[in-house]
Amino acid sequence: MRPELLKGHLDSLLLSTLLDGAAHGYAIIEQLKAKSGGAFDLPEGTVYPALHRLEEAGLLTSDWESVSGRRRRRYAITKSGRKSLISEREEWKQFEGAINAVLGRKPWPTAK
Repeated sequence: MRPELLKGHLDSLLLSTLLDGAAHGYAIIEQLKAKSGGAFDLPEGTVYPALHRLEEAGLLTSDWESVSGRRRRRYAITKSGRKSLISEREEWKQFEGAINAVLGRKPWPTAK
């Protein structure tokens, strides 16, 4: 999959992954990869800045945990993050429908 197809959707994917519960960055990367059948094999340099940006925006929180003597930052979705994700999912449904109407030649619902 071409990386440019991911543009504009990374934040939604990260928020959605954290609905399953708090996780550290590497686990988030692995979940995205597993859930997408390997299509989203993202580098740390893409994911960590996005996580920090989402935290600064109040959509995620983070804390530190110690595992086998190593400190790891663990991220969790906030109430604002959940609301944002609901909105982003609705926008995605509309976008997906429009794309399918053009590429898949399925009729697009008319506005009422």
